Amino acid sequence: MFEYDRHYRECQQSNQPFIKARINPSNGNYYIQIDLMPCNYELSADGQKHLRQLFENEVTFLESNSYPKSSFNGYNVNKELSWFDGVLPDRLVSFCEKLYELSQDYSS
Repeated sequence: MFEYDRHYRECQQSNQPFIKARINPSNGNYYIQIDLMPCNYELSADGQKHLRQLFENEVTFLESNSYPKSSFNGYNVNKELSWFDGVLPDRLVSFCEKLYELSQDYSS
């Protein structure tokens, strides 16, 4: 918990979004959360649309590669806090990088 709090404070001080990944113990995939509350911006409507598309692309990838239905457990998008549950371990880094890029390109 200490590392979580420290990283969150660092994001506040540097005006950066807080991106958190944790393993879902039920399937070994990742639950990813992007929190824009530590910084002074939020996703624009266009940014939310692009983020939703990123999430839909990930769902399509999972479905097209015959991963078990339990690999994907939903997602939510809004202007300050969004999450996706079901990122495969080998796709974690690129997924988080895309989240960060979207937060920088489409913030208001």
